[in-house]
Amino acid sequence: MKSEPFDRKKHVYQNDAFTELVKDAVRFFNGTPVQELPPPEKFLGTGVYALYYTGSNDLYKKYAKLNRLSYGYPIYVGKAVPKGWRQARVSDRTETQSRELSTRLKEHSRNILNASDLFLKEFSCRFVIFEREGSDMISTIESALIKLHKPLWNVALDGFGNHDPGSGRYEQAKSDWDVIHTGRLWAEKCNGIPRDKNAIIDNMKRHLKNIG
Repeated sequence: MKSEPFDRKKHVYQNDAFTELVKDAVRFFNGTPVQELPPPEKFLGTGVYALYYTGSNDLYKKYAKLNRLSYGYPIYVGKAVPKGWRQARVSDRTETQSRELSTRLKEHSRNILNASDLFLKEFSCRFVIFEREGSDMISTIESALIKLHKPLWNVALDGFGNHDPGSGRYEQAKSDWDVIHTGRLWAEKCNGIPRDKNAIIDNMKRHLKNIG
């Protein structure tokens, strides 16, 4: 078949209904109950979550102040997708449903507990479970929430969601998050040259000026 002359307009997809669907999901997310971190009960499902800070760490005093009024300023937003999603974009199914979201929140709790200057009781979370074909929206809603809230640990302090790279892969540098919040044992094994701590803090302060 002979190709047509290029016309950009024929390649642009626009759908106001899709935009409204994303906005509706974000509104629903922002109205879900705030839970302690981690939630006390295990549960099935995948989805999107946010962590909120209300503690006394001087670096995050602005978040603490804003979130005491209302939990509207997440410090971190993340997702937990169905098993097999990254390889084959598998939708969530009842017969294969797992505890990916519950497990991810527990993993983050352990990371916070390991940090030398953070306390788990100073964090809360909210989340939305996306089931069946709705789970195909997980990455889209995560991106929308990050774009809306610009959470510090997503945008200006990278590394909170990192995992142990494993034996033989410790030539990389500590993440910025691990420079600021020491304590994760695997991060201490990383022998690359990390960024200067003062430069990281300066970047965080610049970012915080635009929050709230």
